[in-house]
Amino acid sequence: MKNILFKGLCTALVTPFIGDQINYPMLEILIRRQIQAGVQAIVLAGTTGESPTLSDEEKLELFRQGVRIADGKCKIIAGTGSNNTHHAIELSKKAEALGVDGLLVVTPYYNKSTTSGLVKHYRQIANAVTIPVIAYNVPSRTGVNITCDVCRELSKIANIAGIKEASGDLSKILQIIAENGDHLPVWSGNDDQTIPIMSIGGQGVISVASNVAPLHINAMVTAAMNGDYDLAGLLQRKLQPLCSLMFCQVNPIPVKAALKAIGYDVGPCRMPLDELNTENKRKIEGFFKGFDEMLDEV
Repeated sequence: MKNILFKGLCTALVTPFIGDQINYPMLEILIRRQIQAGVQAIVLAGTTGESPTLSDEEKLELFRQGVRIADGKCKIIAGTGSNNTHHAIELSKKAEALGVDGLLVVTPYYNKSTTSGLVKHYRQIANAVTIPVIAYNVPSRTGVNITCDVCRELSKIANIAGIKEASGDLSKILQIIAENGDHLPVWSGNDDQTIPIMSIGGQGVISVASNVAPLHINAMVTAAMNGDYDLAGLLQRKLQPLCSLMFCQVNPIPVKAALKAIGYDVGPCRMPLDELNTENKRKIEGFFKGFDEMLDEV
């Protein structure tokens, strides 16, 4: 049985910008808001945090500030994945030295490693650090899918703490959980599949929507952890319009617009991510005019 890094809600936090610089005062506001809502963990420099456009120096300062702000009140998980195994190892070691609690390591993208290469990639990273490593499967982004065969091998690596599954393939996720049990904990990587995945043994969610509604996403996940799937399912259905809207364009364009709509100016996305198109801007502005009332009904 693996030590589970966290159970419940982890927010994949946006990276706030002011101009072309990271807005650290806003980062502190966002992290404190998440802690107040009861989240168990925060991912910095993940997909939602625009990791491809952050330099290593920016990532390391983001991790340093995150650890300082969290001050042990929630776990800080550093996004240190790369399609260069050596680069991922070096960044992971530096992140560990800054005091992060764990690492989120996306599959190596673009160069499309073989199955054996994928296992070796994760083994070498996991063996280079002492903190837990979560593998991140998001084939729509990377072009690489962590198969059930690979999961069986990952489950044997002591320092692999589990997998964030964003493939959307519930049948496959069920097989991963059935075959590996506590040897490879699974977290939902898709907000709209959180409760279905938790109902078959998932540990929680690494969420985008909780940037906007952390209290309500946390209530949903907590209900599932307590075995109240009637309430958890109801909350999943009630929150579905929000979850869908957060992916009306590529993440994190919509979630940044949503945060701005509710009073958190996190700045724009870095290029090549552009602004929302006119239709989606209208949808988000309209949705969040009645957001408080919608949450009151949840």
